[in-house]
Amino acid sequence: MGAVAAPFDRDLAGDFARIERLVAGARDAGVRLLALPEACLGGYLLSMDGDPGDGGPPALDPDGPEIRRLAAIAGDMVVCAGYCEAAGANRYNAVVCVHGDGVLGHHRKVHQPLSEDALFAPGEAFEAFDTPVGRLGMMICYDKAFPESARSLALAGAEIVVCVSAWPASRTDPAPDLADDRWTRRFDLFDRARALENQVVWLSANQSGTFGSLRFVGSAKIVDPGGEVVAATGVTGGTAVAEIDIRRALGTARRSMGHLRDRRPAAYNRDAGSAGGAVGSWG
Repeated sequence: MGAVAAPFDRDLAGDFARIERLVAGARDAGVRLLALPEACLGGYLLSMDGDPGDGGPPALDPDGPEIRRLAAIAGDMVVCAGYCEAAGANRYNAVVCVHGDGVLGHHRKVHQPLSEDALFAPGEAFEAFDTPVGRLGMMICYDKAFPESARSLALAGAEIVVCVSAWPASRTDPAPDLADDRWTRRFDLFDRARALENQVVWLSANQSGTFGSLRFVGSAKIVDPGGEVVAATGVTGGTAVAEIDIRRALGTARRSMGHLRDRRPAAYNRDAGSAGGAVGSWG
């Protein structure tokens, strides 16, 4: 499996050319599941101040020619890729999972940071689905800051979670070395924590380079169910590749300490109330 850190922009033709190269390289490396970044079809926002500036990324029909082209590029591989979804009068920050046979799964970003809601409507659910490489769940960027996101996918039977991101470095206190940036550390911490909490295989793809006023942290990685990073690109970008026997890895991680098995839902079933209230019921 592979997770990509690479730059993407408004040039859709250029984005597809880059995707074709990345998929071809991954296929040559034996990759069967490849995670591409958030907004890799058309680029992310130019800033996080609520003004898309250039109108934002192109809104694409989930049943349209671009997604069909993505599926054709995927061929015998399973590929997850972020894009701006057109749905009536709304736009959604979305990720689609495709195979040569068509669309396998779809997710709309639920949690919206800063002023992202100025352009995108929020998604409403996290759903797992079956693929040729195993049962999979997807989320986008800020979704992973909420443990309920990954837990709901794990409870739905997801063996693999793919999180695609356009995660930038700190805007208020940037570090000279991107590897030392506090938002790079948070990005990496969320990836490892979510994998370990839920004992799932975790693929984290991210944008790299710069776009508008944003500098992305890269740091694509693959994390095993014990929270160990088994492959990573670092902040410079590239494709992290690892070979994992999914069933064996999950079986080993869950054999003694089964985090899903050992849950006590009745203890969590309290009214969430307000932001400062007790933990809510999320099964």
